[in-house]
Amino acid sequence: MLVFILRRLAQALLVMLTVAFLAFMLFQYVGDPVTNLLGQDATPEQREQLRHDLGLDAPFPVQFAHFVGNAVQGEFGLSLRQGRKVSSLIAERLPATLELALTAAVLALGLGIPLGVYAALRRGRFGSQVLMTLSLLGVSLPTFFIGNLLILVFAVQLQWLPSFGRGEVVSLGFWSTGLLTVDGLKHLLLPAFALSVFQLTLIMRLVRAEMLEVLRTDYIRFARARGLSNRVVYFGHALKNTLVPVITITGLQLGSLIAFAIITETVFQWPGMGFLFIQAVQFADIPVMAAYLCLISFIFVTINLVVDLLYFTVDPRLRVEGKAH
Repeated sequence: MLVFILRRLAQALLVMLTVAFLAFMLFQYVGDPVTNLLGQDATPEQREQLRHDLGLDAPFPVQFAHFVGNAVQGEFGLSLRQGRKVSSLIAERLPATLELALTAAVLALGLGIPLGVYAALRRGRFGSQVLMTLSLLGVSLPTFFIGNLLILVFAVQLQWLPSFGRGEVVSLGFWSTGLLTVDGLKHLLLPAFALSVFQLTLIMRLVRAEMLEVLRTDYIRFARARGLSNRVVYFGHALKNTLVPVITITGLQLGSLIAFAIITETVFQWPGMGFLFIQAVQFADIPVMAAYLCLISFIFVTINLVVDLLYFTVDPRLRVEGKAH
Protein backbone atom coordinates (compact mmCIF):
# COMPACT_ATOMS: atom_id res chain seq x y z
CA MET A 1 0.00 0.00 0.00
CA LEU A 2 2.82 2.40 0.90
CA VAL A 3 4.65 1.67 -2.36
CA PHE A 4 1.41 2.23 -4.28
CA ILE A 5 0.87 5.60 -2.59
CA LEU A 6 4.48 6.72 -3.14
CA ARG A 7 4.30 5.77 -6.82
CA ARG A 8 1.08 7.74 -7.27
CA LEU A 9 2.53 10.74 -5.41
CA ALA A 10 5.59 10.72 -7.68
CA GLN A 11 3.36 10.66 -10.75
CA ALA A 12 1.25 13.50 -9.33
CA LEU A 13 4.36 15.58 -8.67
CA LEU A 14 5.58 15.04 -12.22
CA VAL A 15 2.21 16.07 -13.64
CA MET A 16 2.10 19.23 -11.52
CA LEU A 17 5.62 20.23 -12.55
CA THR A 18 4.65 19.78 -16.20
CA VAL A 19 1.53 21.90 -15.74
CA ALA A 20 3.53 24.54 -13.86
CA PHE A 21 5.98 24.68 -16.77
CA LEU A 22 3.14 25.15 -19.28
CA ALA A 23 1.57 27.83 -17.10
CA PHE A 24 4.95 29.56 -16.78
CA MET A 25 5.30 29.59 -20.55
CA LEU A 26 2.16 31.75 -20.71
CA PHE A 27 4.18 34.53 -19.09
CA GLN A 28 6.93 34.11 -21.65
CA TYR A 29 5.02 33.99 -24.92
CA VAL A 30 1.50 35.37 -24.35
CA GLY A 31 1.66 39.13 -24.08
CA ASP A 32 4.06 41.36 -22.19
CA PRO A 33 3.14 42.02 -18.55
CA VAL A 34 5.32 45.13 -18.48
CA THR A 35 3.35 46.69 -21.35
CA ASN A 36 0.06 45.67 -19.76
CA LEU A 37 1.00 47.22 -16.44
CA LEU A 38 2.65 50.44 -17.66
CA GLY A 39 0.94 51.02 -21.00
CA GLN A 40 2.44 52.13 -24.29
CA ASP A 41 3.61 55.55 -23.04
CA ALA A 42 6.11 54.28 -20.46
CA THR A 43 9.76 55.22 -20.88
CA PRO A 44 12.43 52.56 -21.49
CA GLU A 45 13.82 53.28 -18.02
CA GLN A 46 10.45 52.60 -16.42
CA ARG A 47 10.06 49.40 -18.38
CA GLU A 48 13.51 48.20 -17.42
CA GLN A 49 12.95 49.02 -13.75
CA LEU A 50 9.61 47.16 -13.63
CA ARG A 51 11.13 44.22 -15.50
CA HIS A 52 13.84 44.05 -12.84
CA ASP A 53 11.30 44.37 -10.00
CA LEU A 54 9.26 41.50 -11.46
CA GLY A 55 12.38 39.35 -11.93
CA LEU A 56 11.87 39.14 -15.69
CA ASP A 57 15.52 39.94 -16.38
CA ALA A 58 16.70 36.82 -14.52
CA PRO A 59 17.75 33.63 -16.39
CA PHE A 60 14.95 31.27 -17.49
CA PRO A 61 15.66 28.51 -14.87
CA VAL A 62 15.73 31.09 -12.08
CA GLN A 63 12.42 32.57 -13.21
CA PHE A 64 10.82 29.11 -13.38
CA ALA A 65 12.12 28.15 -9.92
CA HIS A 66 10.77 31.43 -8.56
CA PHE A 67 7.41 30.78 -10.24
CA VAL A 68 7.16 27.25 -8.78
CA GLY A 69 8.12 28.49 -5.32
CA ASN A 70 5.42 31.15 -5.41
CA ALA A 71 2.86 28.71 -6.86
CA VAL A 72 3.44 26.27 -4.00
CA GLN A 73 2.57 29.13 -1.64
CA GLY A 74 -0.52 29.98 -3.71
CA GLU A 75 0.94 33.22 -5.06
CA PHE A 76 0.67 34.08 -8.77
CA GLY A 77 1.25 37.82 -8.68
CA LEU A 78 -1.21 40.60 -9.45
CA SER A 79 -4.13 40.47 -11.84
CA LEU A 80 -3.37 42.68 -14.83
CA ARG A 81 -7.06 43.47 -15.19
CA GLN A 82 -8.06 44.24 -11.61
CA GLY A 83 -4.73 45.08 -10.01
CA ARG A 84 -5.38 42.71 -7.09
CA LYS A 85 -3.57 39.62 -5.88
CA VAL A 86 -4.61 36.58 -7.90
CA SER A 87 -4.78 34.46 -4.75
CA SER A 88 -7.44 36.83 -3.35
CA LEU A 89 -9.50 36.62 -6.54
CA ILE A 90 -9.31 32.82 -6.55
CA ALA A 91 -10.25 32.64 -2.86
CA GLU A 92 -13.33 34.76 -3.56
CA ARG A 93 -14.48 32.69 -6.53
CA LEU A 94 -13.51 29.18 -5.38
CA PRO A 95 -16.47 28.66 -2.97
CA ALA A 96 -18.99 29.39 -5.74
CA THR A 97 -17.38 26.95 -8.18
CA LEU A 98 -16.98 24.16 -5.60
CA GLU A 99 -20.56 24.64 -4.42
CA LEU A 100 -21.83 24.40 -7.99
CA ALA A 101 -19.67 21.39 -8.90
CA LEU A 102 -20.38 19.42 -5.71
CA THR A 103 -24.13 20.01 -6.02
CA ALA A 104 -23.99 18.84 -9.63
CA ALA A 105 -22.01 15.76 -8.54
CA VAL A 106 -24.58 14.91 -5.86
CA LEU A 107 -27.38 15.22 -8.42
CA ALA A 108 -25.49 13.09 -10.95
CA LEU A 109 -24.74 10.32 -8.43
CA GLY A 110 -28.03 10.50 -6.58
CA LEU A 111 -30.04 10.15 -9.79
CA GLY A 112 -27.62 8.37 -12.12
CA ILE A 113 -26.95 5.25 -10.02
CA PRO A 114 -30.60 4.39 -9.14
CA LEU A 115 -31.77 5.13 -12.69
CA GLY A 116 -28.96 2.96 -14.10
CA VAL A 117 -29.90 0.09 -11.80
CA TYR A 118 -33.58 0.45 -12.75
CA ALA A 119 -32.74 0.48 -16.46
CA ALA A 120 -30.69 -2.72 -16.04
CA LEU A 121 -33.22 -4.61 -13.93
CA ARG A 122 -36.15 -3.54 -16.16
CA ARG A 123 -34.32 -4.05 -19.43
CA GLY A 124 -36.63 -4.03 -22.45
CA ARG A 125 -39.57 -2.47 -20.63
CA PHE A 126 -41.13 0.87 -21.53
CA GLY A 127 -39.68 2.82 -18.59
CA SER A 128 -36.18 1.55 -19.30
CA GLN A 129 -36.49 2.44 -23.00
CA VAL A 130 -37.62 5.97 -22.12
CA LEU A 131 -34.64 6.42 -19.77
CA MET A 132 -32.17 5.22 -22.39
CA THR A 133 -33.64 7.60 -24.98
CA LEU A 134 -33.40 10.53 -22.57
CA SER A 135 -29.84 9.52 -21.71
CA LEU A 136 -28.87 9.77 -25.38
CA LEU A 137 -30.24 13.31 -25.44
CA GLY A 138 -28.36 14.16 -22.25
CA VAL A 139 -25.07 12.89 -23.65
CA SER A 140 -25.57 14.51 -27.06
CA LEU A 141 -26.86 17.99 -26.20
CA PRO A 142 -24.20 20.60 -25.32
CA THR A 143 -24.26 22.16 -21.88
CA PHE A 144 -24.88 25.70 -23.11
CA PHE A 145 -27.99 24.53 -24.98
CA ILE A 146 -29.34 22.72 -21.91
CA GLY A 147 -28.63 25.78 -19.78
CA ASN A 148 -30.42 28.15 -22.14
CA LEU A 149 -33.33 25.72 -22.45
CA LEU A 150 -33.69 25.55 -18.66
CA ILE A 151 -33.61 29.35 -18.47
CA LEU A 152 -36.27 29.63 -21.17
CA VAL A 153 -38.62 27.14 -19.49
CA PHE A 154 -38.15 27.68 -15.76
CA ALA A 155 -37.03 31.32 -15.60
CA VAL A 156 -38.73 33.02 -18.53
CA GLN A 157 -41.94 31.10 -19.16
CA LEU A 158 -42.78 29.56 -15.78
CA GLN A 159 -40.85 32.17 -13.73
CA TRP A 160 -40.18 29.64 -11.00
CA LEU A 161 -36.42 30.14 -10.67
CA PRO A 162 -33.94 32.98 -11.31
CA SER A 163 -31.86 32.88 -14.47
CA PHE A 164 -28.52 34.36 -13.37
CA GLY A 165 -26.31 35.18 -10.41
CA ARG A 166 -25.67 33.41 -7.13
CA GLY A 167 -28.36 35.03 -5.02
CA GLU A 168 -28.12 35.69 -1.31
CA VAL A 169 -25.07 34.14 0.34
CA VAL A 170 -23.92 33.72 3.94
CA SER A 171 -20.30 34.25 4.98
CA LEU A 172 -18.80 31.62 7.26
CA GLY A 173 -15.39 33.08 7.96
CA PHE A 174 -13.47 33.10 4.68
CA TRP A 175 -16.09 30.84 3.05
CA SER A 176 -19.31 32.02 1.43
CA THR A 177 -22.26 29.76 0.68
CA GLY A 178 -25.72 30.07 -0.77
CA LEU A 179 -26.82 26.67 0.56
CA LEU A 180 -28.09 28.23 3.79
CA THR A 181 -30.52 30.66 2.17
CA VAL A 182 -33.69 30.02 0.17
CA ASP A 183 -32.66 32.58 -2.46
CA GLY A 184 -29.23 30.98 -2.79
CA LEU A 185 -30.76 27.53 -3.30
CA LYS A 186 -33.13 28.86 -5.95
CA HIS A 187 -30.21 30.41 -7.86
CA LEU A 188 -28.23 27.17 -7.56
CA LEU A 189 -30.81 24.72 -8.93
CA LEU A 190 -30.74 25.56 -12.64
CA PRO A 191 -26.95 25.83 -13.13
CA ALA A 192 -26.29 22.74 -10.98
CA PHE A 193 -28.78 20.65 -12.92
CA ALA A 194 -27.49 21.94 -16.27
CA LEU A 195 -23.94 21.04 -15.25
CA SER A 196 -24.97 17.60 -13.98
CA VAL A 197 -26.95 16.42 -17.01
CA PHE A 198 -24.01 15.01 -18.99
CA GLN A 199 -22.47 13.29 -15.97
CA LEU A 200 -25.87 12.01 -14.81
CA THR A 201 -26.64 10.32 -18.12
CA LEU A 202 -23.08 9.01 -18.44
CA ILE A 203 -23.21 7.42 -14.97
CA MET A 204 -26.65 5.99 -15.67
CA ARG A 205 -25.51 4.33 -18.90
CA LEU A 206 -22.32 3.06 -17.28
CA VAL A 207 -24.16 1.58 -14.27
CA ARG A 208 -26.67 -0.09 -16.57
CA ALA A 209 -23.98 -1.63 -18.78
CA GLU A 210 -21.88 -2.81 -15.82
CA MET A 211 -24.94 -4.15 -13.98
CA LEU A 212 -26.00 -6.22 -17.00
CA GLU A 213 -22.45 -7.55 -17.34
CA VAL A 214 -22.23 -8.50 -13.66
CA LEU A 215 -25.62 -10.23 -13.74
CA ARG A 216 -24.23 -12.64 -16.38
CA THR A 217 -21.29 -13.77 -14.24
CA ASP A 218 -21.01 -17.20 -12.64
CA TYR A 219 -21.05 -16.06 -9.02
CA ILE A 220 -24.45 -14.41 -9.58
CA ARG A 221 -25.74 -17.74 -10.91
CA PHE A 222 -24.33 -19.48 -7.84
CA ALA A 223 -25.99 -16.90 -5.59
CA ARG A 224 -29.33 -17.61 -7.25
CA ALA A 225 -28.73 -21.36 -6.95
CA ARG A 226 -28.24 -20.91 -3.20
CA GLY A 227 -31.76 -19.55 -3.01
CA LEU A 228 -30.88 -15.94 -2.20
CA SER A 229 -33.61 -13.38 -2.81
CA ASN A 230 -33.47 -11.01 -5.76
CA ARG A 231 -32.92 -8.06 -3.40
CA VAL A 232 -29.80 -9.69 -1.93
CA VAL A 233 -28.50 -10.76 -5.35
CA TYR A 234 -29.07 -7.38 -6.97
CA PHE A 235 -28.04 -5.03 -4.19
CA GLY A 236 -25.81 -7.20 -2.01
CA HIS A 237 -23.70 -8.75 -4.76
CA ALA A 238 -24.30 -7.29 -8.23
CA LEU A 239 -24.47 -3.59 -7.35
CA LYS A 240 -21.38 -3.73 -5.13
CA ASN A 241 -19.26 -5.07 -7.98
CA THR A 242 -20.91 -2.74 -10.48
CA LEU A 243 -19.74 0.31 -8.54
CA VAL A 244 -16.02 -0.55 -8.80
CA PRO A 245 -15.52 0.97 -12.28
CA VAL A 246 -18.09 3.65 -11.52
CA ILE A 247 -15.81 4.99 -8.77
CA THR A 248 -13.08 5.76 -11.30
CA ILE A 249 -15.40 7.44 -13.78
CA THR A 250 -17.18 9.40 -11.07
CA GLY A 251 -13.95 10.71 -9.61
CA LEU A 252 -12.66 11.89 -12.95
CA GLN A 253 -16.04 13.38 -13.80
CA LEU A 254 -15.98 15.39 -10.56
CA GLY A 255 -12.76 16.98 -11.76
CA SER A 256 -14.42 17.62 -15.11
CA LEU A 257 -17.34 19.30 -13.38
CA ILE A 258 -14.97 21.78 -11.75
CA ALA A 259 -12.84 22.30 -14.85
CA PHE A 260 -15.66 22.58 -17.37
CA ALA A 261 -18.02 24.63 -15.23
CA ILE A 262 -16.77 27.52 -17.37
CA ILE A 263 -19.65 27.16 -19.84
CA THR A 264 -22.32 26.84 -17.15
CA GLU A 265 -20.94 29.77 -15.18
CA THR A 266 -20.89 31.90 -18.32
CA VAL A 267 -24.48 31.01 -19.30
CA PHE A 268 -25.85 31.65 -15.81
CA GLN A 269 -23.44 34.49 -14.93
CA TRP A 270 -22.35 32.42 -11.95
CA PRO A 271 -19.53 34.27 -10.10
CA GLY A 272 -17.09 31.35 -9.97
CA MET A 273 -13.58 30.62 -11.19
CA GLY A 274 -14.75 29.67 -14.68
CA PHE A 275 -16.39 33.05 -15.21
CA LEU A 276 -13.23 34.71 -13.86
CA PHE A 277 -11.14 32.69 -16.33
CA ILE A 278 -13.30 33.77 -19.28
CA GLN A 279 -12.80 37.40 -18.29
CA ALA A 280 -9.06 36.78 -17.94
CA VAL A 281 -8.86 35.29 -21.45
CA GLN A 282 -10.67 38.28 -22.92
CA PHE A 283 -8.19 40.65 -21.25
CA ALA A 284 -5.12 38.39 -21.63
CA ASP A 285 -4.76 38.43 -17.82
CA ILE A 286 -1.90 35.91 -17.73
CA PRO A 287 -1.48 35.58 -13.92
CA VAL A 288 -5.15 34.65 -13.50
CA MET A 289 -4.98 32.20 -16.42
CA ALA A 290 -1.85 30.54 -15.01
CA ALA A 291 -3.36 30.29 -11.52
CA TYR A 292 -6.55 28.76 -12.89
CA LEU A 293 -4.60 26.21 -14.93
CA CYS A 294 -2.46 25.17 -11.95
CA LEU A 295 -5.41 25.01 -9.55
CA ILE A 296 -7.58 22.91 -11.87
CA SER A 297 -4.67 20.56 -12.52
CA PHE A 298 -4.05 20.22 -8.78
CA ILE A 299 -7.72 19.37 -8.24
CA PHE A 300 -7.59 16.76 -11.02
CA VAL A 301 -4.41 15.20 -9.64
CA THR A 302 -5.80 15.11 -6.09
CA ILE A 303 -9.09 13.55 -7.19
CA ASN A 304 -7.26 11.01 -9.34
CA LEU A 305 -5.07 10.04 -6.38
CA VAL A 306 -8.10 9.63 -4.10
CA VAL A 307 -9.87 7.56 -6.77
CA ASP A 308 -6.85 5.28 -7.13
CA LEU A 309 -6.78 4.74 -3.37
CA LEU A 310 -10.51 4.00 -3.28
CA TYR A 311 -10.13 1.62 -6.20
CA PHE A 312 -7.28 -0.12 -4.40
CA THR A 313 -9.45 -0.42 -1.28
CA VAL A 314 -12.65 -1.58 -3.00
CA ASP A 315 -11.17 -4.05 -5.48
CA PRO A 316 -9.48 -6.93 -3.59
CA ARG A 317 -7.80 -8.18 -6.77
CA LEU A 318 -5.41 -5.22 -6.72
CA ARG A 319 -4.36 -5.99 -3.15
CA VAL A 320 -3.80 -9.62 -4.07
CA GLU A 321 -1.71 -8.65 -7.09
CA GLY A 322 0.28 -6.22 -4.93
CA LYS A 323 1.11 -8.96 -2.42
CA ALA A 324 2.06 -11.33 -5.24
CA HIS A 325 4.64 -8.82 -6.49
